[in-house]
Amino acid sequence: MLKLEGKTALVTGGSSGIGLAIARRFANEGAQVFITGRRQAQLDAAVALIGERARAVQGDVTSSGDLERLFEIVRQTGKPLDILVTSSGVSEFSTLDGTTEAHFDQAFDLNVRGMVLTVQRAVLQMGSGGAIVLVGSIAGNIGNPGYGTYSATKAAVRSYARTWTHELAGLGIRVNTLSPGPTDTPMFDNASAEVRRFLTDKIPLKRLGRAEEVAAAALFLASNDSSFVAGVELCVDGGMTA
Repeated sequence: MLKLEGKTALVTGGSSGIGLAIARRFANEGAQVFITGRRQAQLDAAVALIGERARAVQGDVTSSGDLERLFEIVRQTGKPLDILVTSSGVSEFSTLDGTTEAHFDQAFDLNVRGMVLTVQRAVLQMGSGGAIVLVGSIAGNIGNPGYGTYSATKAAVRSYARTWTHELAGLGIRVNTLSPGPTDTPMFDNASAEVRRFLTDKIPLKRLGRAEEVAAAALFLASNDSSFVAGVELCVDGGMTA
């Protein structure tokens, strides 16, 4: 039996990497999946990969206008939104002495503000039984030299999930955080062998994660298998934070 048969899901940042893997897994489990991102070519390629259950809507989650258009398109299906996964994000290197206002604003604008604006609109179209999965990172829990701003945004994601668990429980909506560790996605395509070895040595399972493994965890949090799970942070990191 398909775990998401008849469900409608929205995955922001669903055109590449972890977001794409999640959207693909959801579609394979029977969901009608909307994906959004900034680049139309990437969205088109993602839809071709996912198949007929996917629909792409180009847009920027930091733009209120784009979000209104996105959720109007979802609303036109005539069905409630059952699942939201917020996977849009940016990660750029900068130590404290090199952190500029532009660097700080870009990270918080996309990773936090865009997430908040998306969730605000999503809950208006969700009914009881809805599930929200916020994609965080284990960087929100550990010191990460050179990525202080990024880590702070992911700590904010985790904090919002805990607060929203209380605020949305009365509506029957569950909120959880999914925090991957180092995952072999296109983000690592340009990483040197030395960087890969450095990260692998820190992971007890001695390898990088796969996007499909993160997607499997997202499926758990989005489906009825986790019906009594709320406010948690599920780390998919090969034991790195342990």
